[in-house]
Amino acid sequence: MTKKINLLANLKSDFASGLVVFLVALPLCLGIALASGAPLFSGIISGIVGGIVVGYLSQSHLSVSGPAAGLTAIVLTAITDLGSFQMFLLAGVIAGCIQLLLGFIKAGSISNYFPTSVIEGMLAGIGVIIFLKQIPHAIGYDANFEGDESFLKENGSYGFSELFSFLDAVSLGAIIITIVSLLILIGWTKFAFLQKVKFIPAALIAVVVSVILNEIFIQNGSSLAIGKQHLVSLPVPTSFSEFKSIILTPDFSAITNPKIWIVALTIAVVASIETLLCIEAADRMDAQKRYTDTNVELKAQGIGNIVSSLLGGLPMTSVVVRTSANNNAGAKSKMSTIIHGGLLLVSVLAIPVILNKIPLATLAAILLLVGYRLANPKHIKHFWEKGKYQFIPFIATFVAVVVTDLLKGVALGMIISILFIVRGNMKRAYRFRKEQYKDGDVIHIDLAQEVSFLNKAAIKSTLTAIPENSKVIINASDTVYIAHDVLDLIKEFKKIRAKEENIKVKLVGFKKAYDLVNSGEEEKHVFVEHK
Repeated sequence: MTKKINLLANLKSDFASGLVVFLVALPLCLGIALASGAPLFSGIISGIVGGIVVGYLSQSHLSVSGPAAGLTAIVLTAITDLGSFQMFLLAGVIAGCIQLLLGFIKAGSISNYFPTSVIEGMLAGIGVIIFLKQIPHAIGYDANFEGDESFLKENGSYGFSELFSFLDAVSLGAIIITIVSLLILIGWTKFAFLQKVKFIPAALIAVVVSVILNEIFIQNGSSLAIGKQHLVSLPVPTSFSEFKSIILTPDFSAITNPKIWIVALTIAVVASIETLLCIEAADRMDAQKRYTDTNVELKAQGIGNIVSSLLGGLPMTSVVVRTSANNNAGAKSKMSTIIHGGLLLVSVLAIPVILNKIPLATLAAILLLVGYRLANPKHIKHFWEKGKYQFIPFIATFVAVVVTDLLKGVALGMIISILFIVRGNMKRAYRFRKEQYKDGDVIHIDLAQEVSFLNKAAIKSTLTAIPENSKVIINASDTVYIAHDVLDLIKEFKKIRAKEENIKVKLVGFKKAYDLVNSGEEEKHVFVEHK
């Protein structure tokens, strides 16, 4: 059941998290635009539209949209092939229309079939890449663009080589600022004498301190001073006419060019898949376990891409890096996403000169913590303890995302998960029954003998439709196998939503979860009785 969101209910925490995401998104927007061969301002436009327009239209509470690293190769190739950025913008408008259509035909429902082990493996892999990719920026070596999420280089080598090559370009000033920033970020809320000002975002304090520290280095003529090439580099228009000249619009005269439509379809498919993956990941991160209507999300992304392209911006997706930073900063609702977009807009119009004093080393420190939390070793241990049928898809996705890219890694994890399910369900039919009900009735949900992650969508839909003040009996007496995803879904429903909406839940026939019998025979799953 969808509830109306009060955007001002958590303004204090949402503003703080929106500020953190703004600081992270600013260099990412510029870096991705640079890597895409597009005007720098197009990345900022995409970030603004992703924050304000998509943020408002989306039902996701944590997801943050903007230009995505996963599209850089597509954008760079398309701009070169089409011959002009304005023709590419037309492809962006058409791609947005295709995404809008996908939303109306409910194509977003495919996200319900992504297993938890694959999503968590993707997040851990992205975390490792974020962490390792920020180390060069943290010590003053900025050869790769901000937001680069690929370890495989064009020459066929892997990005691990950068971890050694940058040792020849170490900046002591950048290292000092990174260490100071990390100390502030980690310790800001842990010291008693800071409790009165802990409402101020630690990231903001880190940025202010780093700017002041670098200005002191510059004024004293110190060798520790960080040069312009290692600072945020935002375009600074000096007049309205100059600002207007950097806003490009689509070339609609090229609409009959078949290359335009091929590029548009490619962008729409890739952007939609990446968005659905990120939305599923965002819902997994959400401490309140709220679910996003992915069909509404596709519509929001479609409208966002149409608006962004009309204004001269890059195509966008929901982005894991910014979404993770948003969650880690304590966001409670989508207001934080809207605030981050508003801050991007105000900052590029009013204070670009000040923003250009921010060292990239400070922003790298923020992302180092984001990467560590995503790839925390506890996650690997958690899936190891769940058994090989959960661990193998997780670790395969994790490794593949790191050494290839997000889509290939997820594809590998999905293939492995499906093979496991096909093996276990080859001779068993899935049966799911629910009775017709109205308010006040007792609702019976009988689980079949085999319940896999492929059944998660139907069960989630049924649980979501249960009205307040109901009585629900979920019966697993005949069940011999149930996927972790479905078991987690039922647990979250009982512990969170049932308590909030006075729904009485009785679980029947559940025994100790996932006591795997590895005797060479077909894997068996038994459960614990929930009381």
